[in-house]
Amino acid sequence: MTSTLVFVDTNVFAYALDRADTTKQRLAQDVIHEHRRAIVVSTQILFELYAVCTRKLGMDRSDARAAVRAVADFPVTHTDRALAIDALQLAAAAQLSIFDAAIVCAAQRSRCHTILTEDLNAGQRFGEVVVENPFA
Repeated sequence: MTSTLVFVDTNVFAYALDRADTTKQRLAQDVIHEHRRAIVVSTQILFELYAVCTRKLGMDRSDARAAVRAVADFPVTHTDRALAIDALQLAAAAQLSIFDAAIVCAAQRSRCHTILTEDLNAGQRFGEVVVENPFA
C-alpha cells in the first residue's frame, strides 16, 4: 500500500467494472485495492465514470449512480473556475486535451505524486506529478 496520494483516472475505475476484459478488470481492481487509502479523484472523474458506465458498459442508470457514489467516497477535488483556467493554460502549453489537462491540474491541486491512467504517456512529468500506466 502506498503512503503518497495517487490521482486515479476514469479508465482505472471503468476497467474495474468492465467484465469484457477480465485481465484489465482484475488489474484495475488490484490497483484500486493497493492504493485505496491514497486515492484522490475529481468531479470530472465522477461525471466521466457515469458516462462510461451508461454508454460503454451498458449499465442501467441506477447501477451507474451506485458506481459513482462508491468512487465519490474517495477524496474529491472540485473542478472550479481556477482549475478550469489552469487547465486551459496547461492544455496550450503542454499540447494536451482540455480534459487531460484538467486531470493533471486536479492531481497537482490535490498534491498527488502520481496519476494512474492509460491516457497520458507513462513517465511524463508535470511538475511533481508523474504519470504511470497501470496497464502497461
